[in-house]
Amino acid sequence: MFTKRLGRNILIKYLYRELFYYFMICFAFLFVVFFANQILLIGEDMLAKRAPFNDVVKIMIYSLPAIIAQSAPFATLVGFLMCLGRMASDNEILIFRASGFSFRSILVPVMILGMAISLVSFFVNDYLLPLGTIKYNQLYRKILHSNPTVVLEPDSVKQIGDSTVVIGNVDGDNVSDIIFFSEAKKDEESIIVAGASKLTGAKNEGVLLQLDMSNTFVTTFKNHVRKTYDVMKSERTILNIFDSTFTGKYGKNPREMTFIDLRKEIHSMELKPDIDKIRLNTWRMEYYKKFAIPFGSIFFAFLAFSIAFLFGKHNGLTMGLFIGIIICVLYWAMQISGQLLVTRVHLDSFLCIWIPNILLAVMGVIFSLVLIGK
Repeated sequence: MFTKRLGRNILIKYLYRELFYYFMICFAFLFVVFFANQILLIGEDMLAKRAPFNDVVKIMIYSLPAIIAQSAPFATLVGFLMCLGRMASDNEILIFRASGFSFRSILVPVMILGMAISLVSFFVNDYLLPLGTIKYNQLYRKILHSNPTVVLEPDSVKQIGDSTVVIGNVDGDNVSDIIFFSEAKKDEESIIVAGASKLTGAKNEGVLLQLDMSNTFVTTFKNHVRKTYDVMKSERTILNIFDSTFTGKYGKNPREMTFIDLRKEIHSMELKPDIDKIRLNTWRMEYYKKFAIPFGSIFFAFLAFSIAFLFGKHNGLTMGLFIGIIICVLYWAMQISGQLLVTRVHLDSFLCIWIPNILLAVMGVIFSLVLIGK
Protein backbone atom coordinates (compact mmCIF):
# COMPACT_ATOMS: atom_id res chain seq x y z
CA MET A 1 0.00 0.00 0.00
CA PHE A 2 2.84 2.40 0.93
CA THR A 3 4.69 1.65 -2.34
CA LYS A 4 1.53 2.23 -4.34
CA ARG A 5 0.87 5.56 -2.58
CA LEU A 6 4.50 6.60 -3.11
CA GLY A 7 4.21 5.79 -6.80
CA ARG A 8 1.05 7.88 -7.09
CA ASN A 9 2.72 10.82 -5.34
CA ILE A 10 5.66 10.65 -7.73
CA LEU A 11 3.32 10.69 -10.73
CA ILE A 12 1.34 13.65 -9.30
CA LYS A 13 4.54 15.63 -8.68
CA TYR A 14 5.68 14.81 -12.20
CA LEU A 15 2.39 16.08 -13.62
CA TYR A 16 2.63 19.33 -11.64
CA ARG A 17 6.23 19.84 -12.75
CA GLU A 18 5.49 19.25 -16.43
CA LEU A 19 2.43 21.53 -16.41
CA PHE A 20 4.32 24.33 -14.70
CA TYR A 21 7.33 23.87 -16.98
CA TYR A 22 5.27 24.24 -20.17
CA PHE A 23 3.29 27.10 -18.64
CA MET A 24 6.49 29.02 -17.90
CA ILE A 25 7.83 28.45 -21.44
CA CYS A 26 4.61 29.76 -23.00
CA PHE A 27 4.39 32.61 -20.49
CA ALA A 28 7.94 33.71 -21.29
CA PHE A 29 7.19 33.60 -25.02
CA LEU A 30 3.92 35.56 -24.75
CA PHE A 31 5.49 38.02 -22.33
CA VAL A 32 8.27 38.78 -24.80
CA VAL A 33 5.75 39.16 -27.65
CA PHE A 34 3.50 41.55 -25.70
CA PHE A 35 6.47 43.43 -24.27
CA ALA A 36 8.07 43.84 -27.69
CA ASN A 37 4.73 45.12 -28.98
CA GLN A 38 4.63 47.63 -26.12
CA ILE A 39 8.15 48.82 -26.96
CA LEU A 40 7.25 49.25 -30.62
CA LEU A 41 4.00 51.11 -29.85
CA ILE A 42 5.19 53.39 -27.04
CA GLY A 43 8.92 53.19 -26.40
CA GLU A 44 10.09 53.62 -29.98
CA ASP A 45 7.74 56.57 -30.57
CA MET A 46 8.84 58.32 -27.37
CA LEU A 47 12.51 57.83 -28.13
CA ALA A 48 11.96 59.14 -31.65
CA LYS A 49 10.39 62.27 -30.09
CA ARG A 50 13.51 62.66 -27.89
CA ALA A 51 11.84 61.75 -24.62
CA PRO A 52 14.39 61.04 -21.83
CA PHE A 53 15.65 57.46 -22.06
CA ASN A 54 15.29 56.89 -18.28
CA ASP A 55 11.63 57.94 -18.43
CA VAL A 56 10.97 55.61 -21.36
CA VAL A 57 12.51 52.71 -19.39
CA LYS A 58 10.27 53.55 -16.42
CA ILE A 59 7.23 53.67 -18.71
CA MET A 60 8.09 50.15 -19.89
CA ILE A 61 8.48 48.93 -16.29
CA TYR A 62 5.13 50.41 -15.27
CA SER A 63 3.55 48.57 -18.22
CA LEU A 64 4.75 45.16 -16.98
CA PRO A 65 1.76 44.34 -14.69
CA ALA A 66 -0.66 44.76 -17.60
CA ILE A 67 1.49 42.51 -19.78
CA ILE A 68 1.75 39.85 -17.05
CA ALA A 69 -2.00 39.90 -16.41
CA GLN A 70 -2.69 39.48 -20.13
CA SER A 71 -0.08 36.78 -20.71
CA ALA A 72 -0.94 34.41 -17.83
CA PRO A 73 -4.35 33.11 -19.03
CA PHE A 74 -3.16 32.52 -22.60
CA ALA A 75 0.01 30.82 -21.34
CA THR A 76 -2.17 28.54 -19.20
CA LEU A 77 -4.16 27.35 -22.21
CA VAL A 78 -1.27 26.88 -24.63
CA GLY A 79 1.12 25.47 -22.00
CA PHE A 80 -1.37 22.97 -20.60
CA LEU A 81 -2.47 21.90 -24.08
CA MET A 82 1.12 21.28 -25.16
CA CYS A 83 2.00 19.47 -21.94
CA LEU A 84 -1.04 17.20 -21.76
CA GLY A 85 -1.00 16.65 -25.54
CA ARG A 86 2.64 15.54 -25.40
CA MET A 87 1.92 13.23 -22.47
CA ALA A 88 -1.02 11.71 -24.35
CA SER A 89 0.93 11.12 -27.58
CA ASP A 90 3.91 9.71 -25.63
CA ASN A 91 1.59 7.28 -23.80
CA GLU A 92 2.46 8.80 -20.44
CA ILE A 93 -1.24 9.29 -19.72
CA LEU A 94 -1.61 5.56 -20.39
CA ILE A 95 0.86 4.94 -17.55
CA PHE A 96 -1.23 7.19 -15.28
CA ARG A 97 -4.37 5.23 -16.19
CA ALA A 98 -2.59 1.91 -15.61
CA SER A 99 -1.50 3.17 -12.17
CA GLY A 100 -5.11 3.68 -11.15
CA PHE A 101 -5.63 7.32 -12.13
CA SER A 102 -8.99 8.17 -13.65
CA PHE A 103 -9.48 11.21 -15.85
CA ARG A 104 -11.13 12.94 -12.90
CA SER A 105 -8.11 12.37 -10.66
CA ILE A 106 -5.80 13.75 -13.38
CA LEU A 107 -8.09 16.79 -13.69
CA VAL A 108 -7.56 17.73 -10.02
CA PRO A 109 -3.87 18.78 -10.36
CA VAL A 110 -4.71 20.60 -13.59
CA MET A 111 -7.43 22.65 -11.89
CA ILE A 112 -5.35 23.29 -8.75
CA LEU A 113 -2.48 24.69 -10.79
CA GLY A 114 -4.94 26.69 -12.90
CA MET A 115 -6.41 28.15 -9.70
CA ALA A 116 -2.93 29.00 -8.38
CA ILE A 117 -2.07 30.82 -11.61
CA SER A 118 -5.40 32.67 -11.43
CA LEU A 119 -4.75 33.83 -7.85
CA VAL A 120 -1.28 35.14 -8.71
CA SER A 121 -2.66 36.78 -11.84
CA PHE A 122 -5.49 38.33 -9.80
CA PHE A 123 -2.98 39.83 -7.36
CA VAL A 124 -1.03 41.32 -10.25
CA ASN A 125 -4.21 42.57 -11.91
CA ASP A 126 -5.76 44.00 -8.75
CA TYR A 127 -2.74 45.42 -6.90
CA LEU A 128 0.29 45.80 -9.17
CA LEU A 129 -1.70 46.91 -12.23
CA PRO A 130 -3.37 49.90 -10.46
CA LEU A 131 -0.03 50.84 -8.93
CA GLY A 132 1.70 50.62 -12.30
CA THR A 133 -1.12 52.56 -13.99
CA ILE A 134 -0.85 55.39 -11.45
CA LYS A 135 2.92 55.63 -11.91
CA TYR A 136 2.55 55.30 -15.68
CA ASN A 137 0.01 58.14 -15.94
CA GLN A 138 2.02 60.41 -13.64
CA LEU A 139 5.21 59.89 -15.63
CA TYR A 140 3.42 60.16 -18.98
CA ARG A 141 1.95 63.53 -17.99
CA LYS A 142 5.39 64.64 -16.87
CA ILE A 143 6.85 63.68 -20.27
CA LEU A 144 4.04 65.54 -22.04
CA HIS A 145 4.72 68.64 -19.95
CA SER A 146 8.41 68.63 -20.84
CA ASN A 147 8.03 67.36 -24.42
CA PRO A 148 4.47 67.86 -25.75
CA THR A 149 5.32 66.56 -29.24
CA VAL A 150 5.21 62.99 -27.86
CA VAL A 151 1.43 63.02 -28.24
CA LEU A 152 1.57 63.96 -31.94
CA GLU A 153 2.14 61.59 -34.84
CA PRO A 154 2.31 62.90 -38.42
CA ASP A 155 -0.56 62.01 -40.78
CA SER A 156 -2.52 60.20 -38.09
CA VAL A 157 -5.91 60.09 -36.37
CA LYS A 158 -5.87 60.06 -32.55
CA GLN A 159 -8.46 59.92 -29.81
CA ILE A 160 -7.73 62.58 -27.18
CA GLY A 161 -10.39 62.53 -24.49
CA ASP A 162 -13.79 62.95 -26.13
CA SER A 163 -12.28 64.42 -29.29
CA THR A 164 -11.05 62.78 -32.46
CA VAL A 165 -8.06 64.61 -33.89
CA VAL A 166 -6.79 64.43 -37.47
CA ILE A 167 -3.13 65.48 -37.55
CA GLY A 168 -1.25 66.62 -40.66
CA ASN A 169 2.50 66.95 -41.08
CA VAL A 170 4.50 67.34 -37.86
CA ASP A 171 7.87 69.09 -37.80
CA GLY A 172 9.14 69.49 -34.27
CA ASP A 173 6.55 71.59 -32.40
CA ASN A 174 4.85 72.68 -35.61
CA VAL A 175 1.79 71.05 -37.15
CA SER A 176 0.78 71.94 -40.69
CA ASP A 177 -2.93 71.06 -40.46
CA ILE A 178 -5.16 69.86 -37.67
CA ILE A 179 -8.88 69.02 -37.34
CA PHE A 180 -10.80 68.44 -34.09
CA PHE A 181 -14.12 66.58 -33.98
CA SER A 182 -15.50 67.04 -30.49
CA GLU A 183 -18.75 66.80 -28.56
CA ALA A 184 -19.10 70.09 -26.70
CA LYS A 185 -22.38 69.03 -25.06
CA LYS A 186 -24.58 65.93 -25.18
CA ASP A 187 -26.65 67.36 -28.03
CA GLU A 188 -24.01 69.58 -29.60
CA GLU A 189 -20.92 68.85 -31.70
CA SER A 190 -18.17 71.06 -33.01
CA ILE A 191 -15.53 70.83 -35.72
CA ILE A 192 -12.33 72.88 -35.43
CA VAL A 193 -10.16 73.27 -38.53
CA ALA A 194 -6.82 75.08 -38.24
CA GLY A 195 -3.87 75.83 -40.49
CA ALA A 196 -0.34 76.05 -39.13
CA SER A 197 -0.28 75.30 -35.39
CA LYS A 198 2.35 75.17 -32.68
CA LEU A 199 2.27 72.81 -29.71
CA THR A 200 3.61 74.20 -26.43
CA GLY A 201 3.86 73.02 -22.87
CA ALA A 202 1.37 73.96 -20.15
CA LYS A 203 1.41 77.48 -18.75
CA ASN A 204 -1.52 77.22 -16.35
CA GLU A 205 -2.32 74.76 -13.57
CA GLY A 206 -4.48 71.88 -14.74
CA VAL A 207 -3.54 72.44 -18.38
CA LEU A 208 -1.49 69.65 -19.91
CA LEU A 209 -0.81 71.03 -23.39
CA GLN A 210 -1.54 74.11 -25.44
CA LEU A 211 -2.12 74.42 -29.18
CA ASP A 212 -1.49 77.83 -30.73
CA MET A 213 -3.55 77.59 -33.94
CA SER A 214 -3.78 80.05 -36.85
CA ASN A 215 -6.55 80.58 -39.42
CA THR A 216 -9.09 78.71 -37.32
CA PHE A 217 -12.64 77.82 -38.35
CA VAL A 218 -15.04 76.53 -35.68
CA THR A 219 -18.35 74.99 -36.77
CA THR A 220 -20.92 74.14 -34.07
CA PHE A 221 -24.25 72.45 -34.71
CA LYS A 222 -27.03 70.67 -32.86
CA ASN A 223 -27.32 66.93 -33.38
CA HIS A 224 -31.07 67.10 -34.00
CA VAL A 225 -30.97 70.25 -36.16
CA ARG A 226 -28.35 69.67 -38.84
CA LYS A 227 -29.47 72.53 -41.08
CA THR A 228 -28.76 75.18 -38.43
CA TYR A 229 -25.15 75.75 -37.35
CA ASP A 230 -22.76 78.47 -36.17
CA VAL A 231 -19.46 79.31 -37.81
CA MET A 232 -16.64 81.30 -36.24
CA LYS A 233 -13.39 82.40 -37.83
CA SER A 234 -10.24 83.51 -36.04
CA GLU A 235 -6.73 84.42 -37.12
CA ARG A 236 -5.37 82.91 -33.92
CA THR A 237 -6.84 80.48 -31.37
CA ILE A 238 -5.33 79.01 -28.19
CA LEU A 239 -6.67 75.54 -27.42
CA ASN A 240 -5.99 74.11 -23.94
CA ILE A 241 -5.83 70.36 -23.43
CA PHE A 242 -6.49 69.71 -19.75
CA ASP A 243 -5.16 66.99 -17.45
CA SER A 244 -8.71 65.64 -17.19
CA THR A 245 -8.48 64.68 -20.87
CA PHE A 246 -6.18 61.82 -19.82
CA THR A 247 -7.32 61.26 -16.23
CA GLY A 248 -11.05 61.47 -17.00
CA LYS A 249 -13.65 64.13 -16.39
CA TYR A 250 -14.03 63.09 -12.78
CA GLY A 251 -10.33 62.92 -11.96
CA LYS A 252 -10.48 59.18 -11.32
CA ASN A 253 -9.50 56.23 -13.44
CA PRO A 254 -10.96 52.76 -12.63
CA ARG A 255 -7.72 51.13 -13.78
CA GLU A 256 -5.98 52.93 -10.90
CA MET A 257 -8.16 51.25 -8.25
CA THR A 258 -8.27 47.88 -6.56
CA PHE A 259 -11.52 45.93 -6.83
CA ILE A 260 -12.50 47.02 -3.29
CA ASP A 261 -12.05 50.72 -4.06
CA LEU A 262 -13.75 50.27 -7.42
CA ARG A 263 -16.72 48.52 -5.81
CA LYS A 264 -17.09 51.34 -3.27
CA GLU A 265 -16.95 53.95 -6.02
CA ILE A 266 -19.57 52.10 -8.09
CA HIS A 267 -21.82 51.80 -5.04
CA SER A 268 -21.59 55.55 -4.36
CA MET A 269 -22.34 56.22 -8.04
CA GLU A 270 -25.45 54.01 -7.88
CA LEU A 271 -26.82 56.10 -5.01
CA LYS A 272 -26.75 59.29 -7.09
CA PRO A 273 -30.09 59.87 -8.87
CA ASP A 274 -28.51 61.84 -11.72
CA ILE A 275 -25.64 59.46 -12.43
CA ASP A 276 -24.57 58.94 -16.02
CA LYS A 277 -25.75 55.38 -16.83
CA ILE A 278 -23.17 54.99 -19.59
CA ARG A 279 -20.32 55.92 -17.26
CA LEU A 280 -21.69 53.59 -14.57
CA ASN A 281 -21.83 50.69 -17.04
CA THR A 282 -18.25 51.38 -18.14
CA TRP A 283 -17.00 51.34 -14.55
CA ARG A 284 -18.86 48.10 -13.93
CA MET A 285 -17.05 46.69 -16.96
CA GLU A 286 -13.70 47.56 -15.37
CA TYR A 287 -14.84 45.89 -12.14
CA TYR A 288 -15.81 42.65 -13.91
CA LYS A 289 -12.52 42.67 -15.84
CA LYS A 290 -10.72 42.54 -12.48
CA PHE A 291 -12.02 38.98 -12.12
CA ALA A 292 -12.81 37.75 -15.63
CA ILE A 293 -9.30 38.19 -17.07
CA PRO A 294 -7.14 36.61 -14.32
CA PHE A 295 -9.61 33.81 -13.50
CA GLY A 296 -9.78 32.95 -17.16
CA SER A 297 -6.82 30.67 -16.36
CA ILE A 298 -9.17 28.27 -14.54
CA PHE A 299 -11.49 28.01 -17.55
CA PHE A 300 -8.53 27.63 -19.90
CA ALA A 301 -7.08 24.84 -17.73
CA PHE A 302 -10.42 23.01 -17.70
CA LEU A 303 -10.78 23.29 -21.48
CA ALA A 304 -7.16 22.29 -22.13
CA PHE A 305 -7.61 19.08 -20.11
CA SER A 306 -10.33 17.63 -22.31
CA ILE A 307 -9.08 18.96 -25.66
CA ALA A 308 -5.56 17.61 -25.13
CA PHE A 309 -6.78 14.06 -24.47
CA LEU A 310 -9.34 14.11 -27.29
CA PHE A 311 -7.17 15.58 -30.03
CA GLY A 312 -3.61 15.10 -28.81
CA LYS A 313 -3.13 11.37 -29.27
CA HIS A 314 -0.99 12.00 -32.34
CA ASN A 315 1.55 14.84 -32.44
CA GLY A 316 0.08 16.18 -29.19
CA LEU A 317 2.71 18.89 -28.72
CA THR A 318 2.17 20.44 -32.16
CA MET A 319 -1.59 19.96 -32.04
CA GLY A 320 -1.73 21.61 -28.60
CA LEU A 321 0.22 24.62 -29.85
CA PHE A 322 -1.95 24.96 -32.96
CA ILE A 323 -5.30 24.62 -31.18
CA GLY A 324 -4.13 26.84 -28.33
CA ILE A 325 -3.19 29.71 -30.62
CA ILE A 326 -6.54 29.53 -32.44
CA ILE A 327 -8.53 29.58 -29.17
CA CYS A 328 -6.38 32.43 -27.80
CA VAL A 329 -7.03 34.56 -30.87
CA LEU A 330 -10.79 33.89 -30.69
CA TYR A 331 -10.86 34.60 -26.95
CA TRP A 332 -8.91 37.83 -27.40
CA ALA A 333 -11.29 38.89 -30.19
CA MET A 334 -14.29 38.22 -27.93
CA GLN A 335 -12.67 40.21 -25.14
CA ILE A 336 -12.12 43.24 -27.37
CA SER A 337 -15.58 42.90 -28.92
CA GLY A 338 -17.18 42.70 -25.48
CA GLN A 339 -15.46 45.89 -24.34
CA LEU A 340 -16.51 47.68 -27.53
CA LEU A 341 -20.10 46.54 -27.05
CA VAL A 342 -20.02 48.10 -23.58
CA THR A 343 -18.36 51.39 -24.53
CA ARG A 344 -20.00 51.90 -27.93
CA VAL A 345 -23.35 50.05 -27.83
CA HIS A 346 -23.77 50.21 -24.01
CA LEU A 347 -24.81 46.59 -23.56
CA ASP A 348 -24.78 44.88 -20.17
CA SER A 349 -21.18 44.90 -18.93
CA PHE A 350 -21.35 41.61 -17.01
CA LEU A 351 -22.49 39.56 -19.99
CA CYS A 352 -20.09 41.25 -22.42
CA ILE A 353 -17.06 40.64 -20.18
CA TRP A 354 -17.93 37.16 -18.88
CA ILE A 355 -19.33 35.56 -22.05
CA PRO A 356 -15.83 34.42 -23.23
CA ASN A 357 -15.26 32.56 -19.94
CA ILE A 358 -18.80 31.17 -19.95
CA LEU A 359 -18.26 29.80 -23.46
CA LEU A 360 -14.98 28.22 -22.34
CA ALA A 361 -16.77 26.55 -19.43
CA VAL A 362 -19.56 25.21 -21.68
CA MET A 363 -17.04 23.88 -24.21
CA GLY A 364 -15.01 22.32 -21.38
CA VAL A 365 -18.06 20.53 -19.98
CA ILE A 366 -19.06 19.21 -23.41
CA PHE A 367 -15.58 17.90 -24.26
CA SER A 368 -15.18 16.44 -20.76
CA LEU A 369 -18.44 14.49 -21.10
CA VAL A 370 -17.25 13.16 -24.47
CA LEU A 371 -13.90 12.19 -22.91
CA ILE A 372 -15.45 10.42 -19.92
CA GLY A 373 -17.94 8.67 -22.15
CA LYS A 374 -15.17 7.06 -24.20
